[in-house]
Amino acid sequence: MKKFLTVFASSLLSFSALAAPLKALIVDGQNNHAWKDTTPVIKKILEDSGLFTVDVATAPAAKTGEIANFKPKFSNYRVIVSNYSGELWSEETKAAFVEFVRNGGGFVSVHAADNSFPEWKEYNEMIAVGGWGGRSEASGPYVRFKDGKMIKDTSPGRGGSHGKQHDFLVETREPNHPIMAGLPSKWLHVKDELYDRLRGPAVNLTVLATAFADPAQSGSGEHEPMLMVTSFGKGRAFHTTLGHSVEALQCVGAATVLTRGAEWAATGKVTQKIPADFPTAEHTTSRR
Repeated sequence: MKKFLTVFASSLLSFSALAAPLKALIVDGQNNHAWKDTTPVIKKILEDSGLFTVDVATAPAAKTGEIANFKPKFSNYRVIVSNYSGELWSEETKAAFVEFVRNGGGFVSVHAADNSFPEWKEYNEMIAVGGWGGRSEASGPYVRFKDGKMIKDTSPGRGGSHGKQHDFLVETREPNHPIMAGLPSKWLHVKDELYDRLRGPAVNLTVLATAFADPAQSGSGEHEPMLMVTSFGKGRAFHTTLGHSVEALQCVGAATVLTRGAEWAATGKVTQKIPADFPTAEHTTSRR
């Protein structure tokens, strides 16, 4: 009986450890988008999945000279979610973040977070491609899909643009990846900025989904990456270009891939079911 109770207690501890929520940290405080509005939505999306407990680390306002004091304890978390686009962090904070991901931590870049840090080599390797901030052909290639294959285009040109905000189709490119498994091959995302002409090192990159940047909407005319993953050391990064606004994040499709991407970045697996109201190729769905 004593042996049985010991084994039973051990099993309960193991189950409890498995069932424990994943600790996530959202980083915000500077962004050319309305981060004060979108961070609470990102936090709610993650918490509503039942998988995460979420803290927020808010950087000091830009041009105050206080960014050197921004020192989140990344190692306390399983995944860092960036809703940040602003001043370069201190060398100490940069080194701590690189160590966190390289040693197995997860990272999620949301929308304008890929505008950040054009001069930071390791960060750009994590996000694979980014935009604005003076990015150009010196930053790396464009990444597009042609004839069903990923193409790295080294043509000269700016890094980062978008056309008019509109509903657009997201097309799955890696249906067997844990984040994408079970999702429709195409689904309609609500009105959002469709990022195009992103460029960067594009190493250790898998493009999970693309969207056509329609010239009729002032887009590039290319099938551009929307959802991506990279490996960085022992760590995993998920990059979603979706989520310009509260309304864009409330798209069931955008929210679903965000939580699935965060779980994958944290654990390498996805345990979530596809919601019954996931959008189709013909119809968007949103939750307020």
